[in-house]
Amino acid sequence: MSSRIDAVLAHARARLDRLDPHAAAAAAAAGALLVDIRPAAQRSTEGEIPDALIIERNVLEWRMDPTCDARFPQVTGDDIKVIIVCSEGYTSSLAAASLQDLGLRHATDVVGGFRAWERCGLPTIAFSDKDRHLQ
Repeated sequence: MSSRIDAVLAHARARLDRLDPHAAAAAAAAGALLVDIRPAAQRSTEGEIPDALIIERNVLEWRMDPTCDARFPQVTGDDIKVIIVCSEGYTSSLAAASLQDLGLRHATDVVGGFRAWERCGLPTIAFSDKDRHLQ
């Protein structure tokens, strides 16, 4: 028997056009917003993706809602392409579905998350505490 969260995850993923790490990297290079939602402790252990926006999961919806005063400045409307990254691609699916619920119809995530990104040999850097981190 599946758990309830397995059903919620399956429902979320059914409406996402999930990207493998290479497709996500290409989309980011073409202008999509790559958003890393992992907490600082996880990023400090695993590393980061260069130029990814850091918006931890607990504030994601406020920072990505185009109608919210607390939004990230690059969130200008519902048509932006947003690609969410977590550690393994579970939390990111739920987060991307939540962003779709807010109206960001092109929100999606990376299959396998940061770990798959790294396994594919895509660029990563050591954890840093730069101004690009949004809280």
